[in-house]
Amino acid sequence: MKWLLNWGWILLYITVLGVSVLLITAGNRDPIEENQSDKLTLTFRHFWTKEHDRPMLSIFEDVVADYQRNHPNVKVNFEGMDQTTHREQQLKSEMVTGTPPDMFVLFGGAEIEPYARANRLMDLSQFVKERGLQGQFRDLQLWTFDGRVYGLPIEGNAEPLYYNKTIFNSLDLEAPSTLAELDQVIEVLRDNGYIPFALGNEDRWPAAIFAHYLMDRYAGPELIQSLSQGEEGLDFRNEKYMQAYEHLVKWVEAGAFASSANSSTTEEAIALFTAGKAAMYLNGNWDINLFHRNDAADSSAASFQDEVGVIPFPAMRLGATKSVAGGYTIGIGLSSNLDDAKKEAALDLLEGFYTKEVQSRIVYEGLRLPSIKLSFDPEKTGPVFAQVITLMEQSTQSFVPYDNILSPEVKRSFLRGVKEMIGGQMDAGGALEDLQRSSTFYWNQRRSSLPFRNSGGAMNGFDGREIQGDSGR
Repeated sequence: MKWLLNWGWILLYITVLGVSVLLITAGNRDPIEENQSDKLTLTFRHFWTKEHDRPMLSIFEDVVADYQRNHPNVKVNFEGMDQTTHREQQLKSEMVTGTPPDMFVLFGGAEIEPYARANRLMDLSQFVKERGLQGQFRDLQLWTFDGRVYGLPIEGNAEPLYYNKTIFNSLDLEAPSTLAELDQVIEVLRDNGYIPFALGNEDRWPAAIFAHYLMDRYAGPELIQSLSQGEEGLDFRNEKYMQAYEHLVKWVEAGAFASSANSSTTEEAIALFTAGKAAMYLNGNWDINLFHRNDAADSSAASFQDEVGVIPFPAMRLGATKSVAGGYTIGIGLSSNLDDAKKEAALDLLEGFYTKEVQSRIVYEGLRLPSIKLSFDPEKTGPVFAQVITLMEQSTQSFVPYDNILSPEVKRSFLRGVKEMIGGQMDAGGALEDLQRSSTFYWNQRRSSLPFRNSGGAMNGFDGREIQGDSGR
């Protein structure tokens, strides 16, 4: 009887196992490796790692999460890296070896030109046409080379001058319209115990905003365009740029910046501005979401934004053009190495960033200018961003920040020279001498090394000097 019972259990087990195998076979399914061949992973690196980037990070995390829900066979490794490390070290090194992430955030203009020339970036021209995005972008100038599109801007930006209206009113100061008026404002603010400009130059590029505005005001927009293209017969060591740099040095000597400016972060500089210790702040609209007092309630944060005025950087003289620095510089690029399956998945994800819903969130939550043509209500963005929008609408001219149009090697000298002037370690002549030396070296190397890909497939122009880059926005 016991023997029969044991065999009964064995027969039952065999029967259940046989039925399971039949069901699996009938469904043509593999119980262990279900559709493993269809699964793939996309790597996506961003640099939204700082406090003022949190709204943008949240928006893109939502887009990626929604994409993965609708594409269960795709895993997106969406990872952040410090902007300087990504742009000036990691990505350059990966471009040399041909191993960049599948998708990545980067800056357009001169920074991506060598990548495009070396065929490291995917040509997105056909994508723009096929996905109905033709004519939808506000400006693709910084992403287009030889008529082809090698990246897409995700946001626009502007770099106005913010000032504390309460401080100005208490000292009977008017918002400056000219550089001479700004000189007087700096003197009055300093004499009354205020830091004229809040500046956090730890990343080097914030101080360059002062330099490129002064260079633009003294020399106009044409000269830098010609110099950035290596036009022969032109020199950074010209009279107008010397006057611009000397003006910046004069501000340094007059105490326009805190002595700790070069070692301070953006967040520390904004804290000086929002605490009423510094009266002015010059930087991009991406910082507006930090314009609140850290120890205040939400209602006090809103009231501080009501204290902030927004104006263009002063002109050389009354009646002269007050162009605004800015543009559509930040965007997304794709590696040219993707196979067909990854390419299709990456392009589908990329398309999700350029919907009206996502771009509207970039405006209202991120306080950034949308990169596609989109109607939005400035009244819903808060008082400071609304002023920025009005300023941009009224401005007749704008220019791309200089560190976005200079080649990477020349940009490093530009940022280094300005930083050392801010720190009192270099005079105007020395900074321009170093800038011209870098420009001469770069263009001599560039002209002798074209085309950028040699017969062995290696890329010229991606040497160790570029990989050991300095900071940039």
